[in-house]
Amino acid sequence: MRYLVFIFLSLYIISITGCSAKQESIKDEIVISKQENTNEEEVFLNEFEEEMEVSEISDPLSGYNRAMTNFNDKVYEYVITPVSNGYKFAIHKEIRVSVHNFFHNIGYPIRLMNNLLQGKVLNSVDETGRFIINSTVGVLGLFDPAKSYFNIEKHNEDFGQTLGYYGVGGGPHIVLPFFGPSNLRDLVGRYPDFLVNPVEYRDERSYNLTSDYSESLLVGGYDRINSISLNNQYEKIKKDAIDLYPYLRDMYEQYRVKQIKE
Repeated sequence: MRYLVFIFLSLYIISITGCSAKQESIKDEIVISKQENTNEEEVFLNEFEEEMEVSEISDPLSGYNRAMTNFNDKVYEYVITPVSNGYKFAIHKEIRVSVHNFFHNIGYPIRLMNNLLQGKVLNSVDETGRFIINSTVGVLGLFDPAKSYFNIEKHNEDFGQTLGYYGVGGGPHIVLPFFGPSNLRDLVGRYPDFLVNPVEYRDERSYNLTSDYSESLLVGGYDRINSISLNNQYEKIKKDAIDLYPYLRDMYEQYRVKQIKE
């Protein structure tokens, strides 16, 4: 876990060595990052509220999916929520935002690969520029000067979206343990993303963030807890759901259709 320790040490050094002008600049940047993170998380809810034409959802595994949704709900209620709340109480929000920025930055290979596969060359250039700027000026991606100072937008793409871009349908809806709603196309798409994700350990790869498979699971879990601590949309979703499983299913499928169209 030496990499995560290095993140917090970097934050501490920045906070005690910067001059007042620099501190104000960093503070403004963090505020912008907070707003961007909140906006990204809330898109999932906002897009569902829009009227969208979606083909009938294939759900032959509805019995399993409903049971797994109930399981995930209990895990979320009794494990994830208490842990994320405790973490939120212990760690200052500015640090959690910077951790979120760091993990987003190192996901650059996934975004680059999928933007290129979809022929979105300009988006790939933007992503490369963001990675270079945020990895240097932004101190290993802890801050996002690419957006706040250069106005370079994010272009999030994954392999599930790439398959959808070329007309591959979602297929049967599938609820994954701990990860939640998905479908066959997006489940298959996880593997190519896994191959280039620095957080996921690969023996033959030179740019692993982690040193073994167990550590990659811990770091991935930490990233998720950190994200939930910044914006817990699940509790808001549950309040609006009369029947949780179909609500989550329809929300997920509509959101993915929207992402693929963009």
